[in-house]
Amino acid sequence: MRATVAAALSRIPLAQTAAPLLVLVVLGLMLLPLPPIVLDILFTFNIGASMIILLTALQIKSFKDMVAFPTLLLVVTLLRLSLNVASTRVVLMQGHTGPDAAGKVIESFAQVLVGGNYVVGVIVFIVVTIINFVVITKGAGRVAEVSARFTLDAMPGKQMAIDADLNAGMIREDEARRRRAEVAQEADFYGSMDGASKFVRGDAVAGIIILIINLLGGVAVGMMQFDLSFMKALETYATLAVGDGLVAQVPALIVSTAAGIVVTRVATEEDFGQQLASQLGSSSYPLYLAAIILAILGVIPGMPHFAFLLFAVAFGAIGFILQRKAKQQQVEAAKAQAIAEKPSDEVNWKDVPVVEPLSLELGYRLIRLVDAGDQSDVIKRIRAIRKKFVAEVGFLIPSVHVRDNLQLPPENYRILIFGAEVGRGQILPDRLLAIEPVTDPAPMDGIRVLDPTFKMPAVWIFPRDKDSAIAKGYTVVEPSVVMATHLDQIVRMHAHELLGRQEVQDLVDHFRERFPKLVEDTVPKVVSLQVVQKLLQLLLEEGVPVRDFRSVLEVAADLGGKDPQPQSLLAPLRYALRRTIVQEVFGESSSIRVAAVHPDFERIIEQAVGTLAAAPEGSIEPGLVRFFEEEIAAVVDDMEGLGLPPVIVVSARNRLTLSRIARKARPQAIVLGMNEMPTDADLAFHRIVCSRQAA
Repeated sequence: MRATVAAALSRIPLAQTAAPLLVLVVLGLMLLPLPPIVLDILFTFNIGASMIILLTALQIKSFKDMVAFPTLLLVVTLLRLSLNVASTRVVLMQGHTGPDAAGKVIESFAQVLVGGNYVVGVIVFIVVTIINFVVITKGAGRVAEVSARFTLDAMPGKQMAIDADLNAGMIREDEARRRRAEVAQEADFYGSMDGASKFVRGDAVAGIIILIINLLGGVAVGMMQFDLSFMKALETYATLAVGDGLVAQVPALIVSTAAGIVVTRVATEEDFGQQLASQLGSSSYPLYLAAIILAILGVIPGMPHFAFLLFAVAFGAIGFILQRKAKQQQVEAAKAQAIAEKPSDEVNWKDVPVVEPLSLELGYRLIRLVDAGDQSDVIKRIRAIRKKFVAEVGFLIPSVHVRDNLQLPPENYRILIFGAEVGRGQILPDRLLAIEPVTDPAPMDGIRVLDPTFKMPAVWIFPRDKDSAIAKGYTVVEPSVVMATHLDQIVRMHAHELLGRQEVQDLVDHFRERFPKLVEDTVPKVVSLQVVQKLLQLLLEEGVPVRDFRSVLEVAADLGGKDPQPQSLLAPLRYALRRTIVQEVFGESSSIRVAAVHPDFERIIEQAVGTLAAAPEGSIEPGLVRFFEEEIAAVVDDMEGLGLPPVIVVSARNRLTLSRIARKARPQAIVLGMNEMPTDADLAFHRIVCSRQAA
């Protein structure tokens, strides 16, 4: 039986049993009579433990390094009260034998600290208790209370920040779980410290009451049981009561100081000593000033010259040492910076260029258009373009990187997307561009050119001829407007290229705030971010705005689980956006005239396409593709000549394939699905395309 119990006890870790045993021993001290030698050992242990707690509090860098402090505060407070009870029992029972009746520790505190004068001892005890009760404990409790309140108020924001980092892929699930536990632990710690500070306050009150009980009870016991005179009993028991009170209040003051340090610490990578050295020792000016003031006070007659002058010299010497150390650090930092800035022959990752998504390069004669920085007309117009693009298309394009390029002709500019040129133009900064009217343009003096955006005939005129050009029906625009309009057209034409993975993630995060459940259930549970990006690019490629991102997510959530391919989701998505698509093309007009592809030709295309949702051009007979391109070119030119939008209607199944072929023939061609047409509009077919081939 004994062997079984011993084996069971051996399997229990020592650290796991030490704390419960300590609490049981502390509680037992209140009930069991203890000899003076044991009291000396326990009082010494109490003082030593208090010093360990204080020194540990000075070394911690964050509350996480001492989360057990509130419970530890309760245990040491309970230990002091238990020792008070045990010492009170000894004082009342054996106090008549002399000042060492309750042990040498109490006698030493009574004789050495207050010189054996019990009146002075009572006053010192009251002063120490007031310092502990009114100043340290009350301040630490207030700091803990405010910290707990602020920590609880900040918890929702911290939890949302953790969830955002997790959803963005910046941290893993285990890291998010650890951070959430840390946030909850911080709130629990300061809340516990707020409550634990009440233990210390109660301990201070209990110390005063115990002192009064020891004093009055001792005098009564000494006079009634041991026939001592009143003065003899008062002197004997007052000395013991003061020693007992001080031996308990000094450790209490130490632990209260440790609690105040813990709750007032600001979490950094340094402990209290390092913070003190780095912050107070960061400047020699306060030390020099203090040294001067002390030196002035030290030479005033009647002042203690030695003390003031001693510390004046000491502070001045410390300030000189710190100043010399700071200069040395500055010299070393300058040397390190010079070495770091020294060009190296070795190639590293800093030499790898970062290509800007969208750039505008200017010839040297156009640089003055952006000399005013953010206040220049070009920069303001670029900012307006981005704002208008967001409102009309539905996502934020990258910032336009404007720079000079001395290799360009002086009056030329060019627009680059990911480092490749996609547009170029020429403007004369000293003139105005007058775009000719459509019919019967009157001649104007100037340099005849084509507008770089729409390739319309125009004339660069002098500013003095502006009124004359307007009177003749010309549209007169400034050079910055010409360049900004061209940039706007390029951005819209290449919007699908500018919508990268990062922009889609930002778009998802933006809509997560408004529709959190929809985003959570769709991305990435049903469709990946890559599928969403490709789906949006397919829309933008044909000029369809993506500002109705909610409909995009709704369609992806409903149909993405069955077939997550972007081409398969495009047709139902366009149907969901049909009102937006039709309004973009026809505006508010209720009378719609379109061209249509002959059904027999569509059947031929379907046979060539097979089961592909969007067939590449190579899967269709080249002769058939060329015939369709010729037909599209003819019908688009015809409709534009009549002022009609070049819209061709086909079946939803063939729409994407025919749209890609049509836009190769005429980029302005718009191919819509028959199911996208409004049912309440006056729909008329202007022309049937490819009827000859079908026949």
